[in-house]
Amino acid sequence: MITTTFIILGITIAFFVWGKLSPDVVALMSMLALFLTGVLDLPETLSGFSNPTVIMIASLFVIGEGLSKTGWTALAGKTFVKFAKSSTTKMVVILTFGSGVLSGFVSNTGTVATLLPVSISTAWKLGTFPSKVLMPIAFGSNSGGLLTLTGTPPNIIVSNALEETGQTGFSFFEFGLIGLPILLITILYFRYLGFNLLPSNKTNNKPVDIDSTMHKWIEAYKVHDDYYRLRIRSVSQLINTKLSDWDLENQYNLQVIRLKRRHPNRLKGIPEFIEFPTEEVTLKYHDIITVKGETEAVNRLMITFRLGLLPVVESEAEGEVKENLINQEVGMSEIMITPNSYLVGRKVQRGKYFNDFGFQLLAVSRNNKPLLDNEITIKAGDAFLVRGTWESIDKLKDHFENLVIVGSPEGLSKDVVNITEKSYIALGSLLLMIFMLVFKIVPGAIAALISAGIVLLTGCVPLAKAYKGISWMSVVMIAAMIPMGLALQKTGAAQMIANSLVNSLGGMNLVILLAGIFILTTTFSQVINNSATAVLMAPIVILTAQSLGVSAKPFMIVVAISASTAFLTPIGTTTNAMVMAAGDYKFKDYVKVGAPLLLLILIITILLVPIIWPFE
Repeated sequence: MITTTFIILGITIAFFVWGKLSPDVVALMSMLALFLTGVLDLPETLSGFSNPTVIMIASLFVIGEGLSKTGWTALAGKTFVKFAKSSTTKMVVILTFGSGVLSGFVSNTGTVATLLPVSISTAWKLGTFPSKVLMPIAFGSNSGGLLTLTGTPPNIIVSNALEETGQTGFSFFEFGLIGLPILLITILYFRYLGFNLLPSNKTNNKPVDIDSTMHKWIEAYKVHDDYYRLRIRSVSQLINTKLSDWDLENQYNLQVIRLKRRHPNRLKGIPEFIEFPTEEVTLKYHDIITVKGETEAVNRLMITFRLGLLPVVESEAEGEVKENLINQEVGMSEIMITPNSYLVGRKVQRGKYFNDFGFQLLAVSRNNKPLLDNEITIKAGDAFLVRGTWESIDKLKDHFENLVIVGSPEGLSKDVVNITEKSYIALGSLLLMIFMLVFKIVPGAIAALISAGIVLLTGCVPLAKAYKGISWMSVVMIAAMIPMGLALQKTGAAQMIANSLVNSLGGMNLVILLAGIFILTTTFSQVINNSATAVLMAPIVILTAQSLGVSAKPFMIVVAISASTAFLTPIGTTTNAMVMAAGDYKFKDYVKVGAPLLLLILIITILLVPIIWPFE
């Protein structure tokens, strides 16, 4: 059985290195091979899918999605960019620090995904290439994952592995004792050495972020030219009447886009904003209504109903339009009509069409010129600017075929910085999980499930989006690789490897053994996912420590550290792969930039770990 297990392990590693199959498929094939060859029985084969580690990691993806959808990660990303100002090296330091801190609480993949577009955009604005800032983000997120227990899956894996053997696992912030020095080393490295090693690769990937996109739309469609905010005064006839009583669209050719209440009351079901006012909405004193229409019609409306106009400073007009038209739930999109579209040739009312589908038609453009006619005969090439929920925009193609939605509604929605009540709920759920983990109120998996449940039940993330936010490839791969660790233990293969480590390095010095484990683990991590590496090494290292009669903690912390040091290849981690195309990096770039950093982390690890976690 030992030989069979080693053969399956070797083939699994070969497939991981080959890279033609996704990691989850390779892991599933490995799991099935262990069952079909009789190494594991059915319960052992499927044990990974009920493992607390897998449940906890899946829950963390949901919590991370909640922070992203409610604006926290976008706010953090743009704050980092703001501090950088015009210095590229300062930008690199801030992004490395920022990605490290974020990844301590949000998944490494989520951190890089959040910072990637804003970093590329800022690199171009600073007059440099994205390749000068993207690799530090990837490496910073890998290093920052060592700040907390939930920062990266290997941390959870090694801690749970200790607990499963009856030993005490790591506390929530215990990883930070070594994670913080490693993150500082990473930051200093890129500030004084790594930045000069980063290539200047020419790319053509100037991104379109939400700020530039909104600016383009507002200018192209002249949205701010006929956009007004009106306050209902105490003498207005509109008070305590419904919109349907006045038929503003037909009488004044105006579209009521949004309504803000002066006295919202959540307990009584009175929200602060009504994003898409219907004809049945009752108007109240001091309500602020956002309308779209010609200036003459707006003036007539103000005089007739004694409304007040809220003045806007010209320099701030675009920012106010953006602030009042989009948020985490509501967005805008540009739609292009193709020649084969069902809509070509149809006549539509500019202010009413799309209402039945939950959209507001803000403007229409033809040949890059706004169409101001009330009734429009649609032609191929026409462009519509619509407003609706991000989810509705994303599903717009379900209503009409042969439409082109410009940009990515999903991506744009995550770039909105608008902190709301749900934002604080999402942040509170994360803090609650940390509190439960720090004080060990409930097991880690339960703490993560509770916090993820709060995010879902409060609507911070719609259920469908939550499922999309989970990296199922990572979850399935970890669950499918856990049986390999079990097989190594069951067949005695782990004990054989442990004995080899003890015989070759254990007799010399425990620090040398520590370095040997680091080198072996980091070698695996360059070609195998860090979670799979941690799953493989954890049982081997525990047996090694037991054979020597010493504490397993220093060795397990080294496994967690070295599993997160895949700096030499683009395939070692998802984050490395994410920045590869955007920065046009080559394989040699990772070796050139990553090797010195890997050596520095090895040195700091073998110096500090024995002091923080003694062998005895």
